[in-house]
Amino acid sequence: MAEPKRVVLRDGKVRYRVVVDAGQDENGRRVQLTITKDTKTAAKDERDRILHQRAAGTFIAPNKITVGEWLEQWLEYKRRDVEETTIRTYRLALVHVFDRLGSIRLQELTEDHIQDFLDEVVATGRRRGGEPGTRLAVSTVEGILTRLREALGRAVVRKLIANSPAQYVRVALVDKKTDKRERVKVKPWTVAEVQAFVRGMQGDRLYAPLLLSLMGLRPAEVCGQRWTDVDLDDGILSITTTRTMIGNHLVLEKDTKTASGERALPLPRGPWEALLEFRDRQAAERELAGEAYTATGYVVVDELGMPINTRQLREYAYHLMAHLGLRRVRLYDARHSVLKALALSGVPDVILAAWAGHTNASFTKRKYVSIEPEDMRGAAVALDIFHGEDRKALT
Repeated sequence: MAEPKRVVLRDGKVRYRVVVDAGQDENGRRVQLTITKDTKTAAKDERDRILHQRAAGTFIAPNKITVGEWLEQWLEYKRRDVEETTIRTYRLALVHVFDRLGSIRLQELTEDHIQDFLDEVVATGRRRGGEPGTRLAVSTVEGILTRLREALGRAVVRKLIANSPAQYVRVALVDKKTDKRERVKVKPWTVAEVQAFVRGMQGDRLYAPLLLSLMGLRPAEVCGQRWTDVDLDDGILSITTTRTMIGNHLVLEKDTKTASGERALPLPRGPWEALLEFRDRQAAERELAGEAYTATGYVVVDELGMPINTRQLREYAYHLMAHLGLRRVRLYDARHSVLKALALSGVPDVILAAWAGHTNASFTKRKYVSIEPEDMRGAAVALDIFHGEDRKALT
C-alpha cells in the first residue's frame, strides 16, 4: 500500500499526499482520489477510511453532479417504466425543484435546503397563469415532495449520496390546516344533479358517449372506445385503449393506465340503448356524408367520422352544463359521483375497485368516496329513536 508522499508547497508549507483507488463512478469509469493533509497520519487515516468503506460497500465517491442534472437523469431512467404522459406530469411536478434547488450540488443538498424550499413553495409557489398570491394546494406540494423523494432514493441506490435528505421532510401542519380552511374545492355532482344532466341531454348527439362518462369511465377511456370494443348483443364494454392528451393539444393513443385498467364492464340499460341508437345514427351520417366521411372505427366521433378528443368532449359537456343551468364540473369528477353512488348502494369493495380499474379497493374508496352530511341523513333518522320519534321501536 502506497505511503503518503511529502510535498513542499511554494510557500514552504509541508503537506502529505496519497492517491487512493476509489472504485468506479456511475458510468463505470475508474475513480482515483487525491488526498492531501497537513500530516502523514491524517493522510493515512483518510486513505484507510476510504478503503474500509469501499470494502464495506458504503463508500460514496465525490462528484459534482447538481440536483437539476440528477433529476434529468432520473426522468430519463423513469421512461423505462412509465408512459410519456406520466413523464410530463413528473417534470411539471418538479418545475419548482429545478428552479430553486437545481443548481445545488447533489452531495451538498441538505434537509434544511428541502424544508426551506417546501415552506417557500407552499407560501409563494403557483402555476403559470395563476392569480397573484394564489398558493399551491398542499396536495400538489406533497406530490412534488413524493417525486423528489423518489429521485433522491434512486440517487442513494446509485451511491451518489449516502442517504436521502428528503426522508423526514414534511409539509407543516399549520400549512395543511390553512389549505383545508381556505381552499375552495369543487364538489362532484350529487345524484340529483347527475339525474338532471341525464334528463337534460336526452336526444343530444353525444348522449351515449356522455353516459359512458356517467358510468365511471375516465374521459380518455371514453374517447379511446372503438366499436370493436363494444358488444351490443350481450351488453359488454371492453376497455383496452385510451386516447389522452399531452399539453392539451397532442393526442396520444396508448394502452390503459394500468393493467387493472384493462377491464370489461356490463352496460347498464340506459347506456346500452343509447349506444345502439348512436351506432344507427352514425350509419345514417356516413351515408349522408358519402366520400367526405372517414370511417375511423371510434365510438366518439363527429358527423364526418373524425374522433373527438378529451378536450373537445370536455368543452362540449361544459356547454351542455351551462345550457341546463347546472354546476360546471369536470367530466372526470363525474367518476367520483358514480363510484360514490356505487359505494353507498352497497356494492362490495372488490367490485367497486374492479369497476374503477384499480387494484386496491381502499385506494378507490379513499380517493373517490367522500361522505357529505346529507349522505349521513339515514344515520340521523336512525338516532331519532332516542328522541321519542319512534315510540314503537322503544317499546
